[in-house]
Amino acid sequence: MGAVIRPEKTIEKLQRGGKIVVGALGDSLTFGWMVRKGYLDFWKEMIKEAYPRAELEIINAGLPGDTAEGGKERLTYDILPYHPDCVLVEFALNDAYQGYPVPVFEGNVKAIIEEIHARSQAEVILLTSVYLDNPEEYALAERFYHCLEKIARLYELPIARVHEWWRKKIEEGEEFRSLVQYDLVHPTEKGYHLMAEALMELFR
Repeated sequence: MGAVIRPEKTIEKLQRGGKIVVGALGDSLTFGWMVRKGYLDFWKEMIKEAYPRAELEIINAGLPGDTAEGGKERLTYDILPYHPDCVLVEFALNDAYQGYPVPVFEGNVKAIIEEIHARSQAEVILLTSVYLDNPEEYALAERFYHCLEKIARLYELPIARVHEWWRKKIEEGEEFRSLVQYDLVHPTEKGYHLMAEALMELFR
């Protein structure tokens, strides 16, 4: 898989202290669906512990049911006006479930990245979505996760491999059912904590 690419500019700003603005563009997993604390809440706590001098402001632009195409349209008014130092981009499962072809998904994610690069100085971090226990659904989701890996290599971007982190924890004995809500997709708070851990791996 090669060396891990890290968000070096953002890490440097966190180390220096002061205010850091992070935009989070995504779907219900970014929004924090049906929980009191989503992955952004847990990640903010982890960042505060690791970088106590930094003041982290997170713009949560997660929209339940959204796709990369929708994120591309919302970027200009949900994220860029806040002048973020870093933007988290999390899409895949809705695109898969709604029947978007992988090449179309790829084009939309690339358009998001290129728009961020063209109109801001923000670093971009990609996130995959969660591991799924249903083999057929997971095989479908993995096609989109592999696409995100490909895009990350192309643009030399950091990527938080949430699905792999979940799978690792499950192999270590974590119960899949404890990580997901009744629909077997959306995370519980325990599952969201694992999402935050996967993202935090890039900042350690």
